[in-house]
Amino acid sequence: MYSVEDVMTFVSQEDVRFIRLTFFDIFGRQKNISILPDQLERAFGKGIAVDAFAVPGFENEIHGDLYLKPDPSTFTILPWRSVDGSVVLMICSLVYPDGTPFEKDLRMRLKEAVQDACALGISLRMSTEFEFYLFRNDEKGNPTSIPLDTGSYLDVSPLDHGENIRREICFTLEEMGMQPQASYHQCGPGQNEVDFHASAPCRAADEASLFKWVVRTVASTNGLRADFTPRPLPDEPGNGLHVNIQVESADFLNPIDEEECFRHFMAGILAHIREIALFTNPTPESYLRLGRRKAPACISWSNVNRSLLVRVPSDHVNRLELRNPDCKTNPYLVFMLLIQAGLDGIRRTLPLPEPCDMDLSGLQDRCIASLPASMEESIRLARESEFVARFVPQSVLEGYAAREHA
Repeated sequence: MYSVEDVMTFVSQEDVRFIRLTFFDIFGRQKNISILPDQLERAFGKGIAVDAFAVPGFENEIHGDLYLKPDPSTFTILPWRSVDGSVVLMICSLVYPDGTPFEKDLRMRLKEAVQDACALGISLRMSTEFEFYLFRNDEKGNPTSIPLDTGSYLDVSPLDHGENIRREICFTLEEMGMQPQASYHQCGPGQNEVDFHASAPCRAADEASLFKWVVRTVASTNGLRADFTPRPLPDEPGNGLHVNIQVESADFLNPIDEEECFRHFMAGILAHIREIALFTNPTPESYLRLGRRKAPACISWSNVNRSLLVRVPSDHVNRLELRNPDCKTNPYLVFMLLIQAGLDGIRRTLPLPEPCDMDLSGLQDRCIASLPASMEESIRLARESEFVARFVPQSVLEGYAAREHA
């Protein structure tokens, strides 16, 4: 955990030539500006100005300027060393010229959700499981839809051609201070998965937000294309982004009843998931994945059934795995909404329905409800939701709604 002084000292004493200041737009797309070391003190002070009108989702702001304020705790040395020195990166907060926090800084809103949890005596740990395809490029370097291999779930070489790529991805993540836990071939041809260790929600979202950039960079250097879209191949499994949440007591002297809080927390997510589906599944293509190949459609939970919305591993009493999000999400926004939904369940002591440990045939008719079947339905539910209105700025909501026709 670097401080401002740590970063200033490192940059002054080491061969650092560029500092990349990174932030994410409302859709979770990475943006950055590079500064020279002599601008670092100004970055930590007033910040570095960027044009808000040119950033998707920020463009309707009255204030043309926003300022990037780097978070020193996110300091990392990029493993892709420049020719004549190191390049480092920090993730930034967004503020107005007077220092007021920018209301569409979704990383800030995630931090506020974590504080809300702490106020209830709750500590949260989160992690992600990313699925993605690797496709070949043609002889001219243009992308194709030809998978890297024809392997299937947990296959090994020679059927699995992605082993070395995944190894390089994990080593790169470790060099950047991130915490990959496992990697393997997934069910589709050329489909891979990388899972992360659990960490504090903001750190988990930072890692998830940078992960796709790392994967695409490693794939590109190996002459490949990484594809995170929800359904790259129509007849093969889609790409999911499973989110794990663990609920614990934040106060060891006056501990909460973790099991009871966890049940209410999960009930809150089940109660609000239809309203926030626009953000967990934010593109029209997202709805081509749901309900197919073990991607959930039914809003229920189970200890054993991986085709439902939530799975609670039998060896982790207070941890849930949410299975409907896909890789087009903004982790900061989705993590924030899941936490607030869970906290709402705790505050209202919502009862948890019985699990759906049954065969899939006729399952949808016997469970509580189904996820939205289309982006149009998700937009309507989000616009009608008092819960969404409390936590998502209206302009962010309308930005997501506009993607239906993009």
